[in-house]
Formats: sequence, structure tokens, C-alpha cells
Amino acid sequence: MSAKPSSMSNKRSRRKTRLSDSDREMHSEPPLSLERIITTAVEMLDENGVDGLSMRRLADRLGAGAMSLYWHVDNKEKVFDLALDCVLEYRGSQQIAPSENWRAEVIHMLEDWRTSMLRHPWSAALLPRRALGSNILNRLELLSKTLSGAGVTDADLNVAIWSLWNYVMGATITRASFDLSDDEMVAAQQRLEQISGRYPTIERTRLLLDNDWDGAFRKGLDFLLDGLAPR
Repeated sequence: MSAKPSSMSNKRSRRKTRLSDSDREMHSEPPLSLERIITTAVEMLDENGVDGLSMRRLADRLGAGAMSLYWHVDNKEKVFDLALDCVLEYRGSQQIAPSENWRAEVIHMLEDWRTSMLRHPWSAALLPRRALGSNILNRLELLSKTLSGAGVTDADLNVAIWSLWNYVMGATITRASFDLSDDEMVAAQQRLEQISGRYPTIERTRLLLDNDWDGAFRKGLDFLLDGLAPR
């Protein structure tokens, strides 16, 4: 008869230990929230790209159970949507009234967009495949209103927006994926010089050594905006 109280005592002791461990886990990690989930997802995407994110890996990083994530997000695709929209938030001027300096505003918007995507390289590849979230839609709305206020007609506005979109996306993806070292670029230029005469123009301009990505983006943007400027 004396063994039973001892057995029950051991069970209560183990239960208390488990509860204590759980309590310590709860206090060692911040409460699970949508904001914390998205912040952590962005960190993981920055580290390992799109293929490195799964709901289980995300849950492990958060110190939570995989099923607990589904209280906040429906699935991994929703995590992608929210993470993408998070990094594309525009924190610049939200002025939408007509401005005399519309060109500077457009340049700032697009340079900020490019910078945001280069800071998170996975975003440029992911954006064309995702639903457009509120932040990218806000960017497009602000850009459209700025161009409209500058005199771009509605008949030309969509073409203008998609032309700028294509320019920013193309420039960003090219920069993010172009990983030749300086030595490799020099070697490529030297090979080009060895077959001189076949590609005289790009040899003369030293195209393969030109790594002024920011300058090229800015000047190319000027070319595009010259065509959009009111005549």
C-alpha cells in the first residue's frame, strides 16, 4: 500500500517538471505573432532563398510547433506573399499631389524599389509569380499619380508604368545574378581582345569591364524619363 503514494508522487513530480519545462520554453521565446513570423521568414529567405523556406523550418526557427503557424497564416504561399510585401514597403514621400519636380520623385521611387530588392535578392525572382500586395500596389499607385500629374495621358500611362516596371525588374535581376569577380571580368575582356575585329564596338567600349551598376541604372532611367517628359 505504501508504494502507491510514492508512484503518484513520482507522476506528479514528472508532470510538474514537464510543466516547468514548458513554462521555460514559453518565457524563452517571444509570443508567436504574424509580425514575428514574417520577420523571421524574411531573415530565412535572405539567408537561403526561396527553396530554403518551409513551414517546418520556419517553425523550428521560431521555436514553435509547425501547426501553431497555421493559426496565423494559411500556408507557405501566404508566407511568401506577406514576406515579399513586407520588404517592398515604400518609406519615402507619399505625396500624390502634382509636383514641379516629378522627375526627382519618380527617380527616388524607382531607385528605392531597386535598392529594396537588391537588399533581398529573392524578392526580384518571386515578385512576378506572386499576388501583388498592398505595398507594391501603393508604389504603383503613387508612381501612376505622379506620372499622371506630370502630364502623361491615361492612354500612355499603362505603357509608361510597365516600361518602368520592366526596367527596374530587369536591372535588379541582372545585378543580383551577375556574380563574376573582377579577375573574371578582366579575363573575359582579354579573351575578347584576342579575337579583335569580330566584336569591335563592345571591345572599344570595354563593355565586359563595366561594373558601374548604379550609374548605369541611373543613366538608363534618365533615357526612359526623357521619353516620358511632357513635350
